[in-house]
Amino acid sequence: MWMGGKANSASGMAVDDECKLKFLELKAKRNYRFIIFRIDGQQVVVEKLGSPEETYDDFAESLPANECRYAVYDFDFTTNENCQKSKIFFIAWSPDSSRVRMKMVYASSKDRFKRELDGIQVELQATDPSEMSIDIIKSRAL
Repeated sequence: MWMGGKANSASGMAVDDECKLKFLELKAKRNYRFIIFRIDGQQVVVEKLGSPEETYDDFAESLPANECRYAVYDFDFTTNENCQKSKIFFIAWSPDSSRVRMKMVYASSKDRFKRELDGIQVELQATDPSEMSIDIIKSRAL
């Protein structure tokens, strides 16, 4: 059985320009608190933009319970030395309940997509909400 098609479709994943533009706005202008991306057919597209007022809980609730997503979150925190800082997180959301095929597509396209977003500081992989709790985000940021 010829399996060439699968490998090609994963590596041939296109990234919509809007993904890069919105990420740059989050990074440079801080217009957004978070961005959620989904794979639509053969390309990664922006699904949701979170306004700067939105919280981490708003962000977590925006991720579907049984579908994979990529997300970027701009996390503000105070260091032990009392410095205000922010770190840009890339979160690969791959819930256990999502379809195997979907998990494979997201997993195989992740690194390529992440390379398009210049300025990611921390990467996190989560299969259920407890794996991306605010405490984990804090500990990874410091």
